[in-house]
Amino acid sequence: MFLDRAVIVIKAGDGGDGVTRWRREKYEPAGGPAGGDGGRGGSIYMEVEPGLSTLMDFRYRRHYKAANGEHGGSNNRHGRDAEDIVIKVPPGTLVKDGETEQILVDLTEPGQRVLVAEGGRGGRGNTHFKNAIRQAPTFAERGEPGLEYQLQLELKLIADVGLVGFPNAGKSTLLSIVSAAKPKIANYPFTTLVPNLGVVDRGNGISFVMADIPGLIEGAHEGVGLGHEFLRHVERTRFLLHVVDAAGVDGRVPSEDYAAIKEELVRYSQHLAQCPMVVVANKTDLPEANEHLQELQRMAEKDGHPFFSISAATTQGLEPLMRYVTEQVRLLKTTVPQADSTSPEPRVIHRPQAIKTPVHRFTVRRDNDEFVVEGEGLERYMRRLDLNSDEVIVHLQRLFEKIGLYKTLADMEVPEGAAVRVGELEFEYQE
Repeated sequence: MFLDRAVIVIKAGDGGDGVTRWRREKYEPAGGPAGGDGGRGGSIYMEVEPGLSTLMDFRYRRHYKAANGEHGGSNNRHGRDAEDIVIKVPPGTLVKDGETEQILVDLTEPGQRVLVAEGGRGGRGNTHFKNAIRQAPTFAERGEPGLEYQLQLELKLIADVGLVGFPNAGKSTLLSIVSAAKPKIANYPFTTLVPNLGVVDRGNGISFVMADIPGLIEGAHEGVGLGHEFLRHVERTRFLLHVVDAAGVDGRVPSEDYAAIKEELVRYSQHLAQCPMVVVANKTDLPEANEHLQELQRMAEKDGHPFFSISAATTQGLEPLMRYVTEQVRLLKTTVPQADSTSPEPRVIHRPQAIKTPVHRFTVRRDNDEFVVEGEGLERYMRRLDLNSDEVIVHLQRLFEKIGLYKTLADMEVPEGAAVRVGELEFEYQE
């Protein structure tokens, strides 16, 4: 089964907690702080796997959760980092934010890898909080939580040649003849409801990918019928074969079909309008085709497109067509530059709400009689501490002084005794 859309939930691993420990050595039973740091939580990557051509695997597994980092140990032992998860996706996978539908990354090149969810940092052990004033800190940091959110995956086929045309024009038959693909074929409209891919082997190591994509109808650029489902797949092809039922088997007028498909492609995308195209009049083994061939050829040549007449059912005229298509694909592959995928460092996806800000960046707003301090970096740091610890409160008081929070409150003329809230911590303001 072909599947080209999926929704998954990813959860990077939480960082391990730092710990409060003390050095215990012979002749030194009450040594200094020796709590180790927690390990990093596992991150989640996505990587393009050339052998995949569908998102089918995500139908059966929708949740991906990386392991948490190990907690720190005594004697300053660092907790073990968790293993990362690599999710394999086919070339042409578009990754979107599940809530905003913002495009995060377009995965097209084999081996391309991106970091989609970074594991949480491990918390620091009490060793890090020793200073000239505080010789024996009794607190440590918790590990940061790993990022968790929903992703939409959308597959846009990457094929060298795309077959376009109205339903029942003979695209599936053509694909089955020139490649090893086995699409379902029947004599009624909309037989092809999902894209079919086939590798056309021309011998001597020459091959290319051809895609038979669901048939178009008028209004497809506005999403009518299978419109958007079709057009987003054809966007990536290098070369188009516009297949027309020259015999008008279903009572259609071939010249009108040609004009309608042309219009839909132009309205949907300028890229498609400028994409190299060959017009293929199919079903020429039927006598009804004779009265339409001349007009189709005239229209194609007027638009600057080469014209071929074939019968996919009897293979009549197929070889000249395939020779021409093979040569054009070869030329396009050698002249169209490919994206550079040699960078050793994977790209990192930053969601807007996940960008980390420093601790000293904050704002203060008044909420009735309360003053609320907001700063993503500051609140994130405070979530890693035990606010029930008196020593932690003293540590935060020094931090607030250092980052200028008290000065900001004084400049705002906050009255004595007013309630000030920072994250989950609330205190009375005193100059």
